[in-house]
Amino acid sequence: MAQSRALIWKVARPVLRLYWRLSRPLTAGVRGLVFDERGHVLLVRHTYISGWYLPGGGVERGETMLTSLRRELEEEVGVTLTGEARLKGLYANFREFKSDHVALYVVRHGHYEHAPRRSPEIAESGFFAPQALPAGISPSTARRIAEVTEGLAPDELW
Repeated sequence: MAQSRALIWKVARPVLRLYWRLSRPLTAGVRGLVFDERGHVLLVRHTYISGWYLPGGGVERGETMLTSLRRELEEEVGVTLTGEARLKGLYANFREFKSDHVALYVVRHGHYEHAPRRSPEIAESGFFAPQALPAGISPSTARRIAEVTEGLAPDELW
C-alpha cells in the first residue's frame, strides 16, 4: 500500500506542481517546532518524500495560519494545541512554487496534548534531541531548529 501510494505521488507530484504554479501564484504553509519535556523536537518522515521535516503543511482557503497549524499537527501526529503556539518567523520558499511563504510556530511542552496517531502521509514520527538529529533531516529543518535552540539569526529563506 505504501509503495503504491509513493509511486502515485511520484507521478502526480510534477503535474500538481504545474497546476499549482498556474492556479496559485502565491501559497502559504505552516510548520510547528514542537518541543517535549526534555527539549527534544518532534519530526516527521513523509510517505511521499524522503527526509525528516517539522510537521505542518499548506494553509487551505479560508484558514488562518494558526488554524492550519492546529489542523496539520492533529492530522499528522496527534498533537492538540491547548496553549500558545508562538510565531517565530515568516520565510520565503521559492524551490517548488513561484512564491511560497511558510510560517514557523514554536510550541513548548505543556502547551499541547499528544496522542500519537497514524496518518497515511506520515511514515514515522519521533522526538529527537537538537544535538542528535536523524540522518536525512532536510537542511531547512535543521536550520530552523538551530535558529530556535542555538539563537542563530533567522534566514529569510526557507
